[in-house]
Amino acid sequence: MSGGDAASLPRLVLFDFDGTLTTVETFPLFVRFAAPPWRVRLGGLLLAPLVLAYRAGVVSGTVVRAAIVRVAFSGMGRDHFEALARAFAADRFPALMRPDVLARFRAHRVAGDRVIVVSGNFDALLRPWCEVEGVELLASRLEYRLGTLTGRYDGPQCAGEAKAERIRALVGEWPREGIEAHGDTVEDVPMLAMAATATYRGAPWPNGDAVR
Repeated sequence: MSGGDAASLPRLVLFDFDGTLTTVETFPLFVRFAAPPWRVRLGGLLLAPLVLAYRAGVVSGTVVRAAIVRVAFSGMGRDHFEALARAFAADRFPALMRPDVLARFRAHRVAGDRVIVVSGNFDALLRPWCEVEGVELLASRLEYRLGTLTGRYDGPQCAGEAKAERIRALVGEWPREGIEAHGDTVEDVPMLAMAATATYRGAPWPNGDAVR
C-alpha cells in the first residue's frame, strides 16, 4: 500500500463486545435466556467438570463455548433462535452497556472512522445491535442444516488469532498506525497487537501485567 493510499484511509477502530462495550459477559446470560430450561439444567450437570477445568486454566474458552452450544442449542430452529437473539438484544443490551465506552464508540462512527465490533459471541445476537449502530460486525457463526441448528459452530470461533485473521480477511492490508483496538481478555490480544493504539480493560496496552 502506497503512502498516498494509506493517508486516504479512515481510521480503523476495533471493539470487542462482551466486557469491553458491556459491563458483563452476555454469552452466558443469553444461553440461559434462550435455551430450554431442561437443557440449562442438563448442561449444568454435564458441563460442570469442563467449566471447572476452564476456571483452572486447563481448557480454553473456545472448548467450553463449543460444548455449551451443543447442549443448549442442538435441534433448535433457526427462526426461533434468531427471534430470541433479537428479543434479548433489544431488551437487555441497553442496560448492560458501559456509557463512557459506548460514547467513544459512537464518536468514532460520527467522525467517519471505520468501526468494527469483533466478538466471539454469536453473530445472530450481535448483528441486530450493530445494524442499529451502523457498524460492521465480525462474530462467531453457528451451523445450520435445513433451518435447524446443528449444535456446532460454522468455522472457527471469532476469538484469539481468529479475530486477527477475520479482520485481515475483511479489511485487507491496513497501516498499523491507522488502527485502534479495545479489548478485555487474552482472546483479544492478537487483535490488540494489530493496532498502534490499544486499550485492555480501559488501560493503555501493551502492559505486561495487564494480560496475565
